[in-house]
Amino acid sequence: MEMQEPFDVEFGDIVYSVFPDEKDTYTIFKDGKEYLQIIKDTETSWLKLHPETGLPLFGMDEEVNFLGAEIQKVIG
Repeated sequence: MEMQEPFDVEFGDIVYSVFPDEKDTYTIFKDGKEYLQIIKDTETSWLKLHPETGLPLFGMDEEVNFLGAEIQKVIG
């Protein structure tokens, strides 16, 4: 599997840097600092990962789903 290059996603005046990790997992940087990790759950749903355990945190998060949708646009 070919590793993807990092890319940026904009939300209003906020720029997030997206770094692909393993399959369907991404580390998101905001303001130059590691902000969160997300993982694809379904075609339209994404989950935030717990920063210490790496386990998925279930629950609706608009920011995470927005980032996931933007990632889908970039990776196809």
